Amino acid sequence: MSLINWLFDAQLQIGNQTILWREIIGNAFGIASAVGGMRRKIWAWPVGILGNALLFTVFLGAVFGTPNPVNLLGQAGRQIMFIIVSVYGWVQWSRSRSAGTVAVAPHWAGTRARIGLGLGLVVGTLVLTPIFRALGSFEPVWADAWIFTGSLLATYGMARGWTEFWLIWVAVDIVGVPLLISAGYYASAILYLFYGAFTITGFVIWSRVQRRRALVERALV
Repeated sequence: MSLINWLFDAQLQIGNQTILWREIIGNAFGIASAVGGMRRKIWAWPVGILGNALLFTVFLGAVFGTPNPVNLLGQAGRQIMFIIVSVYGWVQWSRSRSAGTVAVAPHWAGTRARIGLGLGLVVGTLVLTPIFRALGSFEPVWADAWIFTGSLLATYGMARGWTEFWLIWVAVDIVGVPLLISAGYYASAILYLFYGAFTITGFVIWSRVQRRRALVERALV
């Protein structure tokens, strides 16, 4: 239990700012999961789940008595959502691997799915904003709702193998960085900046994999 207690209470002091090691380690797991996702490795899903569990306790600062008393309900809630959708993605990729194929073959979502993703992001944000505000989430609440909705759609898109899911992450990061800075979650804000650059790289890599696969398939016809 001593290791668990240390992980829960350990803090990093930088000037007058206190950062929880849980926040740093949780985001480190998130980066590792993103790297695994870019390389289409099944282990990306369980690694991400571990990070989500840690970050859930971080973003409910007032509930868990952390140095930052700000509650970001969208950020906390999306960790639960991540875990649920990650189990789905883990199962989907494992089934593909068991069938003798690669864990996931990157492909475009298609026009209908793209429209659904765009509408889902806007509608989800509009619906969740008053709910999160009533529950006491940090302002601007729409940003918290945007991050939650975008994260859900991006994780689902990754599970389906849609290359566009990387671009949804870019949209999440653009809103997420200023929100996290204003809420005092500096470690997560810095890592979100890294995520922004990383997601663009991931989009390029998946696009290249997709093009190479298309060339091979045409050559076999």
